[in-house]
Amino acid sequence: MNKYNETFGIDISKDVFDCYGSVQGHLQFKNEATGFKKFLEILSKDSLVVMEATGYYHYRFAQFLYNQNVIVSVVNPLSVKRFIQMKLAKVKTDKSDAKAICNYGMIHEVPLYSALTDVQSECLQLFRLLDSFIKKRTATKNKLHGEEVMGTPSKCVYRSLNRDKKHLDKEILGIEQKLLSLIKQDQQNQLTLLQSIPGIGLKTALFLIVVTDGFKKFETASQLCSYVGITPTIRESGSSVKGRSRISKVGNRKLRNLVFLCSFNACKHNKACKAIYERIVNKRKSKKLALIAVSNKLLKQSFAIAKSGNPYDETFVSVLGSN
Repeated sequence: MNKYNETFGIDISKDVFDCYGSVQGHLQFKNEATGFKKFLEILSKDSLVVMEATGYYHYRFAQFLYNQNVIVSVVNPLSVKRFIQMKLAKVKTDKSDAKAICNYGMIHEVPLYSALTDVQSECLQLFRLLDSFIKKRTATKNKLHGEEVMGTPSKCVYRSLNRDKKHLDKEILGIEQKLLSLIKQDQQNQLTLLQSIPGIGLKTALFLIVVTDGFKKFETASQLCSYVGITPTIRESGSSVKGRSRISKVGNRKLRNLVFLCSFNACKHNKACKAIYERIVNKRKSKKLALIAVSNKLLKQSFAIAKSGNPYDETFVSVLGSN
């Protein structure tokens, strides 16, 4: 049982949000400013509001409550899903989900929400847009290649695709420059420190700083690795079930992908990462497993350097990065 006077579970969607209070039961409000204010009126002092991370929908409400000094927790949807499955629930509605989230918050020690600064919020939006444009540019490049393979590409189609690619190139460059200028406002030193790590590029360093709030959100390197989703899960049961170890994939997918891409370069130029990679490959394990281990090491090195305030050093990082 938690320490709060009342716990509220929130299931939020585009137009409304269903609310279940441990004392007041089920309520429903509009997912807009008027609904937020009405919900605020029913809250007693020392109430806890728990909601799932649902992309755009939860963010505005969580920010509003936080700015009103309400205790808020944003939890991983997968954790709630597993909690519901464990209870063997047969009914799934917005109302039942809100109640399940409430019960989850009452039983578990949930993490408390910390609002993003204006700079963090803009950076995250820019990263989402950047990711979208990069995917579009890749698709355009593939179409250009496909037209060339045909042997007799249409000049009209070819010119149109080239114009599209040039426009995307320009937009991507502008977003990257804007991101860099925002981070330099108050995180220039940390940006420089992270880029001193062989394998960590500018884009990954920028994203690490934004999503970790300059590494303030985590107390240990293991917490950071769990957040990113680069932690092994063991699949064994008795003597008959022995599956391959996998990464958990419960975390920040974008950051996980960026760090994994960095691992290719790190296993060649980063001494500690190279040693890990070679040790795992020499044991006849898969190269992918070795790259995952390198990704894990990169995150631990990043955490150690960010917390110490010292640039990359082979001997220094090999010790701190193992924690």
